[in-house]
Amino acid sequence: MTAYEPKTTYNLVVLDMAGTTVADGGLVERAFASAAGRLGVEPGSAEHATMLDYVRATMGESKISVFRHLFGDEAKARTANTAFEEAYGSLVDGGLIAPVPGAREAVERLAAEGRTVVLSTGFARVTQDAILAALGWQDLVPLTLCPADAGGRGRPYPDMVLSALLRTGAVDSVRDIAVAGDTSYDMLSGARSGAGIVAGVLTGAHDKEALAAAGASHVLGSVAELPDVIAELEAAE
Repeated sequence: MTAYEPKTTYNLVVLDMAGTTVADGGLVERAFASAAGRLGVEPGSAEHATMLDYVRATMGESKISVFRHLFGDEAKARTANTAFEEAYGSLVDGGLIAPVPGAREAVERLAAEGRTVVLSTGFARVTQDAILAALGWQDLVPLTLCPADAGGRGRPYPDMVLSALLRTGAVDSVRDIAVAGDTSYDMLSGARSGAGIVAGVLTGAHDKEALAAAGASHVLGSVAELPDVIAELEAAE
C-alpha cells in the first residue's frame, strides 16, 4: 500500500515584474548609469563597463544588494540605490514601460481559475508602486511584494516566495506554488523555495541555458504560456 499523495493544484502563482510581466526596454541599465554617475563613475570608463556587466549578470537581485557589492560602503550603496530608484521612477513616469504581451491576460485567466497571483520585484516599494500605477495595475492582484516585505532579503533567497505563501495562505504546500521570472536569480529563488513549477521566460534578461542552469523546471517563450502549462500539468496528474 502506498502513502496517499494529494493531487498538486498550483493555486499560488508568484510572478516577477520587470522582464517577465513588464517590458521596460532596458530602463535598469539607464537608471544604473545615472546612479553610478552620482558616485563619480564615468560613463564609458572601464570601471563603468565592469559594473554594468555585474548589473546585467545579477538582474533580479535586490538592487540595494547589487550596489553594496559594487561600492562596498553602505553609505555609498544607499546613495546609489536612491539615485537608481529616482532615475527609474522618472523613466517610468515618462511612459517608457508596457506590459509584456499577454501578461495581463495571463494574470486575469489565472485569477479566474481560482488561483492567487502575487507580483514580486527586486526594486524598492516606491519603484514597484510607480510601475503598477503607470500600468494601471494597482488592483490587478491581491498582493505585491518587494524585498522589504520579506525581511529585506530579495532574490536569490526564497523569502519573497515564502512570504507570498504565508501572507495569502493560498496553498498548504510549497509544491503547490508556481514561480515565473526572466533571470537566473528568479530561478534560484523559486527552486530554493521548493516551488513545484519554476518557469523561466525568454522576454527578459537571461537566456534558456542560464535559466535552466539556475533550476528552471520549464523555459517558456513568455508568461502568456504559463496558464496552459499549469493546466496541462494538473490534468496529467
